[in-house]
Amino acid sequence: MLEEWRGIVNAHIYGFKTTPRIESSLVILFSVKTVHLKLRAEDAAPGHPAIREVAAILKRGGLVAIPTETVYGLAANALDAAAIGHIFEAKERPSWDPLIVHVANVDMISQAAADFPEKAKKLAEHFWPGPLTLLLKRHPQLPLTVTAGRESVAVRMPAHPVARAVITAAGLPLAAPSANRFGHTSPTTAEHVIADLEGRIDAVLDSGPTQIGVESTVLDPLGTPPLLLRPGGITREQLEDVLGPVEVYSTPAKQAPRALASPGLAGRHYAPQARLLLVEGTPQTFRAAIEQQVATVGENGEYVGAMVPENWLNEQALSCGGLVIFDWGSWSDPAELAHNLFAGLRYLDKPGVRVILCPLPSASGIGLALRDRLLRAAR
Repeated sequence: MLEEWRGIVNAHIYGFKTTPRIESSLVILFSVKTVHLKLRAEDAAPGHPAIREVAAILKRGGLVAIPTETVYGLAANALDAAAIGHIFEAKERPSWDPLIVHVANVDMISQAAADFPEKAKKLAEHFWPGPLTLLLKRHPQLPLTVTAGRESVAVRMPAHPVARAVITAAGLPLAAPSANRFGHTSPTTAEHVIADLEGRIDAVLDSGPTQIGVESTVLDPLGTPPLLLRPGGITREQLEDVLGPVEVYSTPAKQAPRALASPGLAGRHYAPQARLLLVEGTPQTFRAAIEQQVATVGENGEYVGAMVPENWLNEQALSCGGLVIFDWGSWSDPAELAHNLFAGLRYLDKPGVRVILCPLPSASGIGLALRDRLLRAAR
């Protein structure tokens, strides 16, 4: 089968890579041949050879990284407990962190959720397919490992044509958390996935960079008022236009892992290896923070990384030695900042970079999601 479509989708196979992982007293060795497949979004269809191949992998219990409009997801058959276990192993994800189930159409919801109440249907009519995840009552057939033992399941219908085609071709709801190691910066390109998971998963389906760049919004629509658990690609303001007032979840100062209400609520998450320092305020404040860190870190021969909005640095700052810069985008365009956020953090997280500085956007619109990701990454 692989020989059949090397010329069709420019497929190539990466070599074996064995990576040890410690879990409790066991050493788990990964030695998986990860296939890298390329498919343009405009060519996505359930019958495409690339889609057929990854659907076959998923049906037999394998793991495939697929693009969504938010970030790349690590997909497995949501109804197969063994396949779900492989997700947790490959990502080194703790069992207390639940997964999101992705569906291709409304009819597929019944395989994951016991019901689909009117308030949830209203939201789906407005925002699906798209970056909104809804908490629903778990269907008894859905493995409890998907929900980390909870009786609610997170469900969404992605808008990316490749993700939808894969789910349709597999004929299965797919559990698909972000395709990275647990706690690491989320992947917005196939290259990011390979950096974290090559040799741990069966295939990566590469359709270029994702569009939105931050994960989906997670909402519990059944409470009064509805509870916004994780801000994301659908903003609080958009939800309130449909539902009225929405309450924003506040992380307790001390939170036991088993108390997590949804995916994406781990205290430290989305984090680069370098220390992330956040700066509130103006370009002047940001420049002063850069100068201070360069002076301190440079004494050890190390570097400072900076997520720099357009026109925030003057020539003096740009000529400063010991500084690695990522051009983040226009400060007045939060959607552009969201699109570039994780790519920028990964770009700056180089050997020798000790500290990464980043200004904090306002909490309005998608800025609320940006602040959530940055604050968790900086803990």
